[in-house]
Amino acid sequence: MVFSSAKTHMIGAEKALAGRGSYEFTVPDTHHVTGRPIRPPFPEGLEQIVLGMGCFWGAEEIFWQVPGVYTTAAGYAGGYTGHPWYEEVCSGLTGHSEVVLVVYDPNVVTLKDLLVVFFERHDPTQGYRQGNDVGTQYRSAIYWTTPAQRAEAEQATAEYSEHLQRLGYGAATTELAPLRQFFYAEDYHQQYLAKNPNGYRCHATTGVRFPA
Repeated sequence: MVFSSAKTHMIGAEKALAGRGSYEFTVPDTHHVTGRPIRPPFPEGLEQIVLGMGCFWGAEEIFWQVPGVYTTAAGYAGGYTGHPWYEEVCSGLTGHSEVVLVVYDPNVVTLKDLLVVFFERHDPTQGYRQGNDVGTQYRSAIYWTTPAQRAEAEQATAEYSEHLQRLGYGAATTELAPLRQFFYAEDYHQQYLAKNPNGYRCHATTGVRFPA
């Protein structure tokens, strides 16, 4: 997913593509791997968080395998364009990042557990890139849905960032923001690596474990 048109400067709302008011493609109802729904309503007691860690193909694959995760979906968040297409996001003109929606049971897996996976499975110090993938859509990001998630995300990011710097790495550049809206990606992106096992995976990692 490397594009010559990838942008390395975050666009402002005034310059973003206008987008549209609804999806112009069909969003699937169910997860290709688990058969569970990928769209709400979800069972009572589950929580949602949206995470960006580079290419959403690999990010989604990582999280659907975590015990306690009910379902996942690939999508776009953090930008301005309504119901964007993939090509628009890759142009850098929507402000969105490629993300994965993670719906989880907090009685089985904690948010801290998920954030440890998040930080250890990508390099949060790279800014608008992840490995060979360059552009604002590949930025590290955590979009929370509750005040409690915000507090935990901010604490975990600070802890990991400080730990990285003690070991000689750069600080984490992870974007921390409330989830304004999650837009589902096109059908062919959903659970892409289950449908295409030899498909592209890109996650540069620091190799640094989260501090105990």
